Amino acid sequence: MPGMPDGKPAGVPCIQLDEQLRCKIFNHPDRPTVCAGLQPGIEMCGQNREQAMFYLTQLEVATAPRHKVQPR
Repeated sequence: MPGMPDGKPAGVPCIQLDEQLRCKIFNHPDRPTVCAGLQPGIEMCGQNREQAMFYLTQLEVATAPRHKVQPR
């Protein structure tokens, strides 16, 4: 992710969002494939921003890397 070398943690806004929460690298070749693959729809967007943010947060949590628990 340009500007986020360690990735974008769940719950942290992407550094590439402007003040209106629009992607600053929308048509740029550095835009990550995962971003380009998102196809907003009623399931993702819901009826309002709160519903959309809830969906996106759940998506981030579901796709977050799992940390291995080290045995003692």
